[in-house]
Amino acid sequence: MSAVTTKAPLVSLRNICKSFGGVHAVENANVNLHPGEVVALLGHNGAGKSTLMKMLAGAYPIDSGDILIRGEKVHIRNPADSQGLGIETIYQTLALADNLDSVANLFLGRELMTPWRTLDDLRMDADARKVFARLNKNFKNFRVPVRRLSGGQRQTVAISRALYFNASILIMDEPCAALGPEETRMVGELIKQLKAEGVGIFLISHDMPDVFGLSDRLAVMKNGKMVGTYNTKDVNEDEVLGMIILGKRPEGKVQAERNEG
Repeated sequence: MSAVTTKAPLVSLRNICKSFGGVHAVENANVNLHPGEVVALLGHNGAGKSTLMKMLAGAYPIDSGDILIRGEKVHIRNPADSQGLGIETIYQTLALADNLDSVANLFLGRELMTPWRTLDDLRMDADARKVFARLNKNFKNFRVPVRRLSGGQRQTVAISRALYFNASILIMDEPCAALGPEETRMVGELIKQLKAEGVGIFLISHDMPDVFGLSDRLAVMKNGKMVGTYNTKDVNEDEVLGMIILGKRPEGKVQAERNEG
């Protein structure tokens, strides 16, 4: 697959700016994402990380700057544009319909149809079972309303939806929030599996064990600006907290080469 072999980043965000009523929510932000890589986005609430990702997801239009996907400049005007480029977002709330079962949630809004324009329930059921098994061989609750699933199982449904529609770029917003230790471990395994398949992941998280356990690089934002981007193995938690709280880059540490700008 070309996305895995190309040297161009999966995503390159260059000098991205966004203002709301004169307030600079994001100011000249630069960050790259490569195939099979997890980049953690860190910062206090209001730092700009979620706004930056919402522009990539098509929820907000960018004011200025460039978005490049696999080295080509693109224009993302809405979520459909983003999804068409292989970008899927898994929000903290998961955006699942609690009253529907796992199969219905997988295809929600993108249902498969027969040539007679009726719902192709048989194909949707068969395809759903394949993609669920790919992520979690023990997942069996296909026809149970998702409100009755555990947090980890709900994450399986949300991630499966992204994978089924050929996402090569995932935005994961606090994927382990409100999960217990075992379910957190399971989501961590899912993320590692996606990395091995060449999927690139932007991980928004406040949880330092998640950040240090799952990310290859971390990018810290404060007051809408990018403080710095570092290889996760090159910094410690105190240095990261210094960037988040004080906007201070760690002394003697070189920023990751894969970051633009």
